Parts: sequence; C-alpha cells; structure tokens
Amino acid sequence: MKMKVKTFTSPEPLLNGYSHPCDLLSSMNNNSRRRRVYIKIYKSTIQKLTTSLWSCKNPTLTLSRWFLRLCRLVAGNALNCLFTDTSSFQRYLRFGVTHFNGGGVVKSCRKEGFVIDERGKLKRFNKKKLSRRRCGSLRGRGWKYGSGFVDGIFPVLSPIAQKILSFIQRETDPEKVADVLGTLPSTHASWDDLINVAVQLRLNKKWDPIVLVCEWILRRSSFQPDVICFNLLIDAYGQKLRYKDAESLYVQLLESRCVPTEDTYALLVKAYCLAGLIEKAEAVLIEMQNHHVTPSATVYNAYIEGLMKRKGNTEEAIDVFKRMKRERCKPTTETYNLMINLYGKASKSYMSWKLFCEMRSHQCKPNICTYTALVNAFAREGLCQKAEEVFEQLQEDGLEPDVYVYNALMEAYRLMMPRKSFNTLNVTSSISRDSRAGYPYGAAEIFSLMQHMGCEPDRASYNIMVDAYGRAGLHSDAEAVFEQMKKLGISPTMKSHMLLLSAYSRARDVTKCEAIVKEMSENGVEPDTFVLNSMLNLYGRLGQFTKMEKTLAEMENGPCKADISTYNILINVYGKAGYLERVEELFEEVKERKLRPDVVTWTSRMGGYSSKKLYVKCLEIFEEMIDSGCVPDGGTAKVLLKACASEEQVEQVTEVIRTMHKNVSVSSLVPKLVAKSLAVST
Repeated sequence: MKMKVKTFTSPEPLLNGYSHPCDLLSSMNNNSRRRRVYIKIYKSTIQKLTTSLWSCKNPTLTLSRWFLRLCRLVAGNALNCLFTDTSSFQRYLRFGVTHFNGGGVVKSCRKEGFVIDERGKLKRFNKKKLSRRRCGSLRGRGWKYGSGFVDGIFPVLSPIAQKILSFIQRETDPEKVADVLGTLPSTHASWDDLINVAVQLRLNKKWDPIVLVCEWILRRSSFQPDVICFNLLIDAYGQKLRYKDAESLYVQLLESRCVPTEDTYALLVKAYCLAGLIEKAEAVLIEMQNHHVTPSATVYNAYIEGLMKRKGNTEEAIDVFKRMKRERCKPTTETYNLMINLYGKASKSYMSWKLFCEMRSHQCKPNICTYTALVNAFAREGLCQKAEEVFEQLQEDGLEPDVYVYNALMEAYRLMMPRKSFNTLNVTSSISRDSRAGYPYGAAEIFSLMQHMGCEPDRASYNIMVDAYGRAGLHSDAEAVFEQMKKLGISPTMKSHMLLLSAYSRARDVTKCEAIVKEMSENGVEPDTFVLNSMLNLYGRLGQFTKMEKTLAEMENGPCKADISTYNILINVYGKAGYLERVEELFEEVKERKLRPDVVTWTSRMGGYSSKKLYVKCLEIFEEMIDSGCVPDGGTAKVLLKACASEEQVEQVTEVIRTMHKNVSVSSLVPKLVAKSLAVST
C-alpha cells in the first residue's frame, strides 16, 4: 500500500506581484491587519510543511520536495531573510529568528551555513570565516595549531586559487613564480586565494612551494603580510631544517609590528627541536616570558612533537610533559595523544594505557586519534586482546572507527605469532576472536570487517595484508592482494613492491624476485638501495655469489650507493661461507668509504671466525669493537660463546657478558683474556 502524503497550496499567489515575502511585508505598516494575516499564513504553511515531512514513515523520499517548497516560500537568501518564529521549525533546522523593523531590514541573524564533512555528516559553520569578500578570519590571525586552518575549517579554493595551486606545484623557479603571481590584482580576493593555496600546500606537506609563495608575498608583492603568512613560512623553514631563516623571519615579524601568536612560538620551538637545538627551544620559552606570554598547551605540544620526530629524544619529551604538569598547564587531548604514541613506539604499552586512564580521570575526552594511538601501542607488541578491547571501547564511546584504527588492529595480527586459541570477545556481532586467532587470517578478517562496515581500505591496508601473507609464507595470496590493489586503481609504491619482494624472497624464488624488480623499473618506480640489499641477501643465502658481486658492481656505478647495511649483508654471507679474506677486504672498504661500522658489522665479521672456532681472533675483534665505541648486544655474546672450544673459554666469555650487563668497562678485561688464551694454547 502506497503511503499518502498531504500536499499544501503554496501561498505564492498572495505575494501580489512582489518577488519576495520580505518586500511585500516591508510595504505594509507594522500594525496593519493585512501584515499580521500574511505572517500568520506563512507561519502556518511552514509548520504544516515541517509536520508533513517528519510524520512520513520515510521522510527522506519527500525531503527534496519539501525543501523545494520551502525555497519557493522564502526565495532569496533563506539564512538572512527567514522571519518565522515557530519553535518546531527552529527545533529541526536550528535557524535563528530574525527581527524586522518598520523598514523591513534584518537587525540580527546568525550567519550560519552547512557543509557535509568527509564522513557524510552535516556540520554547521560560520559563513563569515569563509568569506572572500571580507577576508573572513583569514587576515590578521593564525590558524589553530594542529588543525591545519582557522578553527579547523579547511580552505575552499576558488577557480583562480586552483590554477595557482596547479602552477605552484609544478614550478620551482622563483623568477617564473614571481612573474605569474605579479599579474594578480592587489585585492582581498587575491590575498585570500594566496593564503588558501599556502594552507592547502601545508596540509599536503609541500614545504618548498609554501616557501615560494610566502617569500614572494613578503619580499616582492604589494601585500602587507600578517601573522598567518609569517607562521606558514616559519613552519616551512622548520620542516626544511632552516632554523636560521626561521629566526630571521621572527625578527622581521617583530619589526613589522605584527604581534606573534602562541602558534608562532610553537612553530619556532618545533623548528629548533627538529634541528636538534634543544637549548634554543628553551630560549623561545624565555622569550615568551619576556613578552608576558605564558607557554600554553599548544607550545608544549609542539615541543613534545618536535622532540619525538628526532630519534633519541624520548626522555627529553617525557621531561617536557612532566614539566608541563608541574607548571600547572593542563594537558589537552592532543598532549595525551602524543605521549600515548611516544610510549607505544618505545614498546611501553602499559604506560600508554596508564596515560589513557589518567586522561579519562581528568575529564579529558579521548578522540579517534587517542584510540588509534592506543591500538597501535598494543599492536606493536602483538597484544591483540588488549587492542580489540580498546577497539570495543572506541565503539562504546560513540566513535566510528576509521581506516587508521582498522589498520592499527590489522597490524596487531600481522605481528602476532600463531596461537591456538583466545577467549571470545564480541567486537561486533558477526565476528568472534576465535575465528581471527589464526595468523595471518586474523588480519584478513579485520580487512573484511572494514569493507563490510563501509570503510574503504587505503594503500596502507593493502600493504599490511601483503606483508601478513608474505610473513606466513603465503606468497601467492600476497600477490593476489597486490594485484587487487592495482585493479582498484591504487598505484603500488616502493614499499608495496618491497613487501611483495620480501614475500618471494622468503620463499627463495629468485626468478619471481627478479621479475618484481624489473616490473618496478617498468612502472617508473626505480629500485632503491633497500631493494638491492634484499636481492643481495637473497643471492647470498642461495650461494649465488656471482650475481651478488654483479649487483654490488651495479650499485657502485649506479645512483643507488652501497650503505652500511649492504656491507653487513656481504660480510655476513662471506663469513658464513668461510671466505675470511673477502670479509677483511669488505671491512677495509667500509673504512675507506667513511662508513661507520655498527654492532651488526662487528658481529658479522666476528661470526666468520667463530664458526671456525678461532676464539683468540674473535676476542681481538671484540677488543677493536669496544675501543671503537660500539656497544655489543646479545648477538655479539652468542657469537663469542659459539667460538668457545672449552669450558674455561665459556667461563671467560660469561664473565665478560656479566660485566657488560653491569655497565662496567670491559676494555681492561679483554686483553687479559686474550693473553690467558694465548698462554693456554702454547
């Protein structure tokens, strides 16, 4: 049975030739009976239209028809001229009530607009912030740090801005850029177009084009730069490790009587941290205090993020977080996200969980990034049960998992070793934990769940699946996923090819690996040093030394130069094969090329002698290693123990290993052990 929908006669005939209801009403007196009748008619009509829409069993089908009727009723700018005062209409669309004076001019109106975000949800925003006519909130203000733009609103590019963006992305000559940008008129619209282009480039992490645009604005244009232009350029300089240029730009900002924002200081701190200049980052905080500006969470977040991006600064980042709390600066959601991510990368998931609990106890609401970082923390340690518990908590808190969360959960199963069983946990009603306990089929079921829930997998999702199947020895399944990715129009990157190459390398399929490398060149993806190192390792494991030397010669004559990993592979392969002279030649080449031997280099060199039970030679190499400042690891200890031929030698090596763990210098013990061993052998 078809649903019947009531229709109402539009009051258009009542306009009596007027093009708009506002024009008709403004022609009447405030106390006119006719005016009150017209207002009553329009109120009644809108109420009936709204009631008919929401009384339908399927209101979506009549939404467009209803909207057309409404547009006809209030032709023109509906947001500025709506004059009804019905609570029902205001309840559904949240429009503000306008007020009319005798001349029919609107005194107050909330200038709001609506936009559909990337998740398909309707969101309200202030149209003034996107106004090109008045420059909105672009001019004179910086964007909200971390969100990419003012109040999280992303730039809307005009047709001219689109052309500028396309030109800037392909042109690198500053003179040509200046000639083209110089043709733009000196108007507010041109200014907004330039800033929108620069912000869009920042979102895409295109730092060189940002430098071209902002430097032209500062030095060669007639525009008066404001703080957002300075901030964009400071950020670009910092990302390019040009901290001195960032310093000079800050001085220029002050000389131009432009007031720095907290974002300016945050970007300066981050620039110094990326360059490894922690003392100068601290000096920025002192500079803020001199200007009577208290460092906010924005500045501390930039400080922590800058330290995290440089390896080896984990402890410094933790100290900054503690200092932030000591100075009673309340950590934000972004602060906790950074720290959860930091502990996760350090394989300290228990600390990530502790911070998550602290965050909730302090009434700091987690967002989707918080849960993603927490899932990643457990995934890195293969803790699938905890990762799925976080995934379940995310859904209970009313958040919708995105592709990054699903990818993090897939990572947990990719890195997990096979287990027989798990306790069941209902993440969704259709999939249980027991069905995903297998490896790599757990990642495959998460992949299917993601598609079932309407979340489109990205390139990283397919890369995870290729790696998961490759690690399990299912190279044919890995290739099937790789081909599916290409059919969907997702172009494989160097990493995608590398994962497939690793899958066949584990299967010792030389022919297929060579075909993959050839396919990479044909597709315009030139093999890098990492790919060639993988081929060297494969040839070495199969004993194909001729092909290995040929590949090494190609690396020396080609664009991909040999690195320390290349020599580590060669020394390890020749050492296991017993070619000790070649091992020493390669070790000398490492010094000639001014490459620094790492612990793998020393251990691989030592391993060749260890397999022949040359205990004294191993101790001599170990002594060289200690003198060079290289710290031995567990692999070094295993090689030394393997070289032992008697109980006494085992005791000697054990003593050295124990001394290593006590952080005591072993440089004085090794010569004694060598002398003692030589005395025993004679």
